[in-house]
Amino acid sequence: MRIDQVIPSLVGRDAIGLHTIEVRAVLRSAGFDSDIYYSTCTPDVAHEGYPVADLGSDSRDRWLLYQSSIGSPVADIFLDRPEPKIVNYHNITPASLLAPWEPDVAFEVDLGRRQLARMATSSRLAVADSTFNEGELLAAGFTTTTVVPLLIDFSARSADPDEATAERLRRARRRGGADLVFVGKVSPHKAQHDLVKAFALYRRVYDPRARLHLVGSPLGERYIAALRRAIEELDLADAVEITGSVTSGELAAYYSVADAFVCASDHEGFCVPLVEAMASNLPIVAYGVAAVPETVGRAGLVIPTKDPLYLAAAIDRVVTDDPLRDALTKAGRKRVAELSIETSRRRFRDAVRATVEAAGHQPSR
Repeated sequence: MRIDQVIPSLVGRDAIGLHTIEVRAVLRSAGFDSDIYYSTCTPDVAHEGYPVADLGSDSRDRWLLYQSSIGSPVADIFLDRPEPKIVNYHNITPASLLAPWEPDVAFEVDLGRRQLARMATSSRLAVADSTFNEGELLAAGFTTTTVVPLLIDFSARSADPDEATAERLRRARRRGGADLVFVGKVSPHKAQHDLVKAFALYRRVYDPRARLHLVGSPLGERYIAALRRAIEELDLADAVEITGSVTSGELAAYYSVADAFVCASDHEGFCVPLVEAMASNLPIVAYGVAAVPETVGRAGLVIPTKDPLYLAAAIDRVVTDDPLRDALTKAGRKRVAELSIETSRRRFRDAVRATVEAAGHQPSR
């Protein structure tokens, strides 16, 4: 009995890629033979799977599990296969948030949502990594769903802080001022522009020496160009850093030096950096939309508006109120423990095994 995974792109340093590799281990430990099939991959994980063209003919002894996060021709291949199907949904950004800036990507996500709706009629089970995403599955027409957080060990440090980056950041701190960080693709739906507006007020009203670090690579060229222009027009070029892609060690350095993690994103299906921040003992200030309140829990100030002055005041409170910081970081450690990989492994294994056995199939061993 096999359960093979199908994914558009397997990326080594990507949360969904790490999750997919871990899912394979869980399936194998449950007694299923399991491999990964991808359309593209990064060189560091090419050995972890096979090209989707190698799926071969259909098999009575195989199920297929699709990792859904974008539109792709691979989804059509999955949909056209006759094997019993399972979907693992990681959220697809609404096209309306991307279309004015990145129309090509907007087309891909719109395609992804249409493909997801088609999967609803042929899938035996759909697994979401948050209750927010489960709601989207139900809205798309899925009838048998469950929630299992990402299979990532958030409690384990992925790398030691890069010393050169950490020392550069510490030198800036010695000149005074707080360090704020946001981690995520530089993209209109992540709303770094709203963070910059709030940060400008935060410096004007509360902390004129503060710094904002926007960690992540750009989705495209248009939005980041407009973001850089806004930073220059607000006279923040020396205070706002857009890092581009960083190594694991460099990311750890930004987390280690920051005073708070700030988020103004308009749409998140889970948001791994929020959990990384909690694991790094960082308090959070976040706009409470989509899955953000669920992911953060009590580990941050989750606010109902992105009004710049409101957001700036919330940041100041988290940075300066020591008892509040202590309470939030303690809650963050508890939330990370709730998202333990051991629990998620068990829940994922049990959900898949129950679905397969209900269909009259059994693991190979």
